Amino acid sequence: MAHRKTVALLAATQALLLTNGITLVTINGLLGLQLAPARWLATLPITTYVIGGMLATLPAAFFMKRYGRRSGFMLGGTLGMVGAAISALAVYLGSFWLLCFGTVFAGVYNAFGQQFRFAAADAAPPDWKSKAISLTLTGGIIGGVIGPEAAKHTRNLFEVAYLGSYLALIGFAALSVLIASRLRIPPLTAAEQAARGRPWLQIARQPVFIVAVMAAACGYGVMNLLMTATPLAMDICGLPFGDTAFILQWHVIGMFAPSFFTGGLIKRFGVLNILITGAALMFVCIAIALSGVTLMHFWWALVLLGIGWNFLFIGGTTLLTETYRAEEKAKVQGSNDFIVLGVQGLTSLSSGALITSEGWFRLNSLALPIVAMTALASALLWLHRRAARNLEKP
Repeated sequence: MAHRKTVALLAATQALLLTNGITLVTINGLLGLQLAPARWLATLPITTYVIGGMLATLPAAFFMKRYGRRSGFMLGGTLGMVGAAISALAVYLGSFWLLCFGTVFAGVYNAFGQQFRFAAADAAPPDWKSKAISLTLTGGIIGGVIGPEAAKHTRNLFEVAYLGSYLALIGFAALSVLIASRLRIPPLTAAEQAARGRPWLQIARQPVFIVAVMAAACGYGVMNLLMTATPLAMDICGLPFGDTAFILQWHVIGMFAPSFFTGGLIKRFGVLNILITGAALMFVCIAIALSGVTLMHFWWALVLLGIGWNFLFIGGTTLLTETYRAEEKAKVQGSNDFIVLGVQGLTSLSSGALITSEGWFRLNSLALPIVAMTALASALLWLHRRAARNLEKP
């Protein structure tokens, strides 16, 4: 049962990672709006957070391939502390560009943290992988509750607004380092560390790889596009900051609460059916967002957005584990997260520009083709697999 203890510890570190991430999403756009030299740069501190993660995904994966998961997660948490300290200094000095620099380090922490779900899959027996991934991500529920609350209660803790919020993040990251130090995940063998496996392009040409990456990238991209814009959209609509924190709490609960049963649903109905359902939920979310801008419109849209993300992200991660061998996991997992965070970075930057120039309705409309392509790719792979099963029947 050692893998269950490992998953519990990883869920705790996931909770702290999401506390960090959701706090940043809650306050970075609003603070950016105050400090940025131009309104369209308001979400740049969120974008630099994502870019930091994107640039660190492959180095983080290969660092852990050589030195182990525990060392990697402890290093990531330490860099999270550094990022929070720089951001706190930036707030104190009123420096927009120093704030962007600080969030780069927070993004590197996120890059290491993206490996929590893969570490859970590595530690679990084959028939428990999807459940291990799901249960690890349940830690996000705690982060989703604590993050917005931490932002709300620490926002005016000091004379300089938001200074207390970034100082609190230092403590959360330090706690994650402590928990990560208790992890006991078997390292790769010397032969697995030395082996290179198949060329990356050969792996990436697999239809299963393409659909897995598309699902995760769509889930994160669309979710980030709408979630990043939500605090600004609600502010423009005249809704108070407390309502914004409330909506983001429920959004994150929608993201992670289904994790208690998503693994079981994948095992029962198949991963591709879960991906198609996730895309359908994204369509419903956008339809609600386009129908109005009351508090309940935001609530329903963001909750369904979270559930759709959960199905696409966990489903995509589970599908990805079918595409690589043990010696290939670092480059496949790292490249997957590089693509996903690259899409997230693009949507973070475009989110601020779109919400301030085109508005909430136009922003939601632009997400529709992305969801449609993912649904189509998942359906085509589903049809291909069904045809292959029919051919195998006597």
